[in-house]
Amino acid sequence: MIERSEGTSKHSTDLIEVRSGAYHDSVTLMRAGRRLAERPGVTGALTAMATALNLELLAEMGFTPPPGAGPDDLLVAIRADDAAALEAARAAVDELLAPSAEARPFGAPAPARTIGSAARRIDATLALVSVPGPYAFTEAMDALDAGLNVMVFSDNVPVEHELVLKETAARRGLLVMGPDCGTAVVGGAGLGFANAVRPGKVGLVAASGTGSQQVMSLLDEAGAGVSHALGVGGRDLSAEVSGRSTLQALRALDADPATELIIMVSKPPAPEVGDLVRSATRRLSTPVLFALLGEGLDDLTTAVEKALGTLGMPVPSWPSWPACRPVRPCGRTEPGLLRGLFAGGTLCEEAAIIAGTIPHTMTDFGDDRYTRGRAHPMIDPTLRLERLAAETTGGACAVVLMDVVLGYGAEPDPAASLAPVIEQAEVPVVVSLCGTAGDPQDRDRQAQALAAAGAAVFASNAAAARHAVSLAEGS
Repeated sequence: MIERSEGTSKHSTDLIEVRSGAYHDSVTLMRAGRRLAERPGVTGALTAMATALNLELLAEMGFTPPPGAGPDDLLVAIRADDAAALEAARAAVDELLAPSAEARPFGAPAPARTIGSAARRIDATLALVSVPGPYAFTEAMDALDAGLNVMVFSDNVPVEHELVLKETAARRGLLVMGPDCGTAVVGGAGLGFANAVRPGKVGLVAASGTGSQQVMSLLDEAGAGVSHALGVGGRDLSAEVSGRSTLQALRALDADPATELIIMVSKPPAPEVGDLVRSATRRLSTPVLFALLGEGLDDLTTAVEKALGTLGMPVPSWPSWPACRPVRPCGRTEPGLLRGLFAGGTLCEEAAIIAGTIPHTMTDFGDDRYTRGRAHPMIDPTLRLERLAAETTGGACAVVLMDVVLGYGAEPDPAASLAPVIEQAEVPVVVSLCGTAGDPQDRDRQAQALAAAGAAVFASNAAAARHAVSLAEGS
């Protein structure tokens, strides 16, 4: 049932629909809302389930939340300049939310409604859970009860739920990747935000999504390849969680005959957890190399170069693409402000460490405070594009450094939206391009488009950060 109201705020060209019992996943809804907002004459749009958070966001946009709407209802809210634009946008909603798959053939079984029932139909070993954080525990526990390993893509999962899930998995000889596990590669299959990497001898255990992607991409560029990349979630190496999934993932890779070297990627763990993990690695037959971010520690590119040395492989010249047009000098006589606008938290932290004491500010737009009610910036770049435009035309910074992370699940053509903004930049823009030649976005095509717009582009995040620092120091 669809309930519709028009003009429910101070704006006469507002529309709010409540579609009872209609469910779509959050990424589909966020993309639909973004496409609606891009339509001519539309000044605001929201397509979301009527959770408490989304009702609050609706009110913040100036709409009057409809009474009685609940989490099982779909909200469609549109604001337009005139009635014609409003009606055209309303007519586009059904097309944007239409399922892409063909209709179920006559006589085919109905889709499974739980993870457990789906597991009974197929020979599965792993379930991927991507639902709002408060509901992830139930779905993940259902998967464990079905004998499945679990990747919990969801964030905002209470830590007490994480502990129960990981303790349950350990008792059953299973692995929980996550919560907030954004990237994994299992048996050649990429999960979440994963890059297209060749099979190889290196296994990853990662408490960092984009850190794992950077390491995988550089390994692929060097021809080393990846056996598996097992994400464990950003809290796994905290004192509270105590490395429960990390220890299991290390044992799993040690038992894998295709893995000859393990790289552990993370921000520095809690000291007692770091000692526990290092002690555990000494009992493994497979060598383990640590790629931990921190003052005085190797950056991720250096860690990959050491891994290549361990494997007896040469270190290549990491790709870079110089800017194809000059940027007007800032005319400063002392180091200027380096402004970092990142989608990846680990890449942001690595850049901040490299920037050291020069004036800099780094923002991770993938942080929870920026993804509240909207998709991750690797999917929806709107907020970061707005900030990029502001910082490069009349802002206080001397250089802007940003990452562009490619791979499955990420924006299909990030250069298309970035290039027009970079072309108008009045300060240098440096891009860390994390991806592989096999990624669906085509890394080299993205790099060439960004360089043509005026950005200096680097496949190594550390190299990009150092170049940005040199520009800031010499601006």
